[in-house]
Amino acid sequence: MNEEKQLSPESREVLGICCQALDDTKGEDIAILDVSKQSSITNFLILATANSNPHLKALKRDLDKALKDHKVHILGVDEGDGSGWSVVDAFDVMIHLFKPEMRENYALETLWKDADTIKVDALVSNVDQSA
Repeated sequence: MNEEKQLSPESREVLGICCQALDDTKGEDIAILDVSKQSSITNFLILATANSNPHLKALKRDLDKALKDHKVHILGVDEGDGSGWSVVDAFDVMIHLFKPEMRENYALETLWKDADTIKVDALVSNVDQSA
């Protein structure tokens, strides 16, 4: 499957902005799931792991800043109140930030096993080239 051809320019831009921000802040195991065929509330899930609570907060802070700088509308945020899981809803893209034990516990990749995956590296390198 050729993931790149399926992405609209708008989706590619928002996914790239998110992945670049998470990569810059050393987010781990970044994954993108195309859930557009399975979900009526969003098209893409981005999952990333933080190695500690301060790292989780830094990922969230830098993601928020990147989205704001690019004028991407955020519909809602769930900070998780120390749960080790934070969610940012940017309408077509929902970003889930986890500490390792929470990511393993909820296993969203398994829950959404029928979703197509999008290659993160290509999106991050595209953002790098356009900067």
